[in-house]
Amino acid sequence: MIDTPGYARPEPWRVKVIEPISLPDRRTRETHLKRAAYNLFSLPSDAVYIDLLTDSGTSAMSDEQWAAMMRGDESYAGSRNFYHFEQTVREIFGFPHVIPTHQGRVAENLLFSTVLKAGDVVPSNTHFDTTRANVEANGGVALDLVTPEARDPRSLYPFKGNMDVRRLAAALDEHEGRVPLVMLTLTNNSGGGQPVSLENVRAVKEACERYGVPLIIDACRFAENAYFIREREEGCRNWSIIAIVREVFTFADGCTMSAKKDGLSNIGGFLALRHDDWVQNLKNKLILIEGFPTYGGLAGRDLEVVAQGLKEVLDERYLEFRIGQVRRLGETLSAAGVPIVLPVGGHAVYLDASAFLPHVPACAYPAQALAVALYREGGIRAVEIGGVMFGRVDPATGAEIPPPLELVRLTIPRRVYSNTHLDYVAHVVKQIYARREEITGVKIVRQAPFLRHFTAEFELLSA
Repeated sequence: MIDTPGYARPEPWRVKVIEPISLPDRRTRETHLKRAAYNLFSLPSDAVYIDLLTDSGTSAMSDEQWAAMMRGDESYAGSRNFYHFEQTVREIFGFPHVIPTHQGRVAENLLFSTVLKAGDVVPSNTHFDTTRANVEANGGVALDLVTPEARDPRSLYPFKGNMDVRRLAAALDEHEGRVPLVMLTLTNNSGGGQPVSLENVRAVKEACERYGVPLIIDACRFAENAYFIREREEGCRNWSIIAIVREVFTFADGCTMSAKKDGLSNIGGFLALRHDDWVQNLKNKLILIEGFPTYGGLAGRDLEVVAQGLKEVLDERYLEFRIGQVRRLGETLSAAGVPIVLPVGGHAVYLDASAFLPHVPACAYPAQALAVALYREGGIRAVEIGGVMFGRVDPATGAEIPPPLELVRLTIPRRVYSNTHLDYVAHVVKQIYARREEITGVKIVRQAPFLRHFTAEFELLSA
């Protein structure tokens, strides 16, 4: 066998179906930006050349998944697809109770609206946008306790997604009786797609057990996290991916999952639990807002596709290429001097907008300004993960508090783009970096009270 790095090998699949894409001219891109009020979420997909907005629901499905759609049993109750889906989740994650939902944020909403009381505190390594919004919308406090190394984009610490266990123990002590659960996100999306070590999962569970608090894992990128554990953690290098996954989840009391990520599916998710305590109330709520517990807002064919995707994502050849493709893009940019979050994460390359645009102050949202420039210059749609998404308002002064990191996420959909597509992305980023002084900031002119980044409207600031 040829001994080459994973990223040097070709895709472990063949292409059967293609979708044409085209690059609108510069004038057309400018028009689209103005119509969208400089919010990339408001662009029509036909106006986007390379779409790196998200890896959620954007995967290309396999031939087996397309075949699975033809096996859909659309019975209202007791669909055979549900039982296959349930069996698959149980076999991989080990939780007896499986509640399907149409996507991850519904699993979060079900959980927090059922178990949270006003004033409760939910510690996490870092809550992502929908998790934080669901905690706060239900009267809770979302507390981020990521390891200190995560605050340094240039640190090469291998597990920058880890939770700071000392701070977790202090929080559990300080808020005893007001912590209904602890969340641990695998991988840590908000901090650069960074993995969490098996050792950290174990230590977090031990802290939770001392206070009788359940540990719930946000499992949307569980397979990518397992790959990093095998690659980087002593004692795990000879383990299979499925063995690592099963070991990780033995320490959890449950998980939420958007199957639109490592489920390799375009829709779907679930909430799975080890114990009986919350299950009936959750199912009652599910019936009220999503549907019967054996379909949870999904068609039978979708349940079958998710079950197949959860099996395919554990293929080590797929993961080797997937992680390698993202790493290749990151290494190309880093070699050109472009500031990115290191080490490169599993599902995206994160541009460090603060270092990329040091002349743009935090109050002018440099990450949003950089995301706008990516579309203007190359038809590339990326997503801001900075002050717009995670800025907080100081209740005492009314001033906005910027988050620790100001990032632009170049999110790579699974099985969609070739390395040639990503070479084009790297070329555009390098061109923008060479002329970065020309970029000005933006200001928000309209926003929603929650998840404002989805619908906010912006204006460009003059030079």
